[in-house]
Amino acid sequence: MDDQLCRQFFLQPQETFQRRYEALRAYFLDGLPLAQVADRFGYRLSSLKSMVCRFRASCGNGGPPPFSFRTDADALPAGDGVPSQMAPSHLRSRTPGG
Repeated sequence: MDDQLCRQFFLQPQETFQRRYEALRAYFLDGLPLAQVADRFGYRLSSLKSMVCRFRASCGNGGPPPFSFRTDADALPAGDGVPSQMAPSHLRSRTPGG
């Protein structure tokens, strides 16, 4: 039986959370160098180092694995329906000229 597509699911994950998991697993369990893991999973080396640091901190604090933390790459695009933090335009300053 040809399991190439099944292997590809683990070696080339498409979903952000799975990719993060597989990258951390490759570093911590497989002992691969950070540069190799970054290249394999499409991360910048600095981003992967940051991810490893946050993972260690979370594990050290007894917290859950940070597979759901958001990164800049995960940010939602503008116009996504998320309310803006800006003040409504109908509110005016009470100072003269405002």
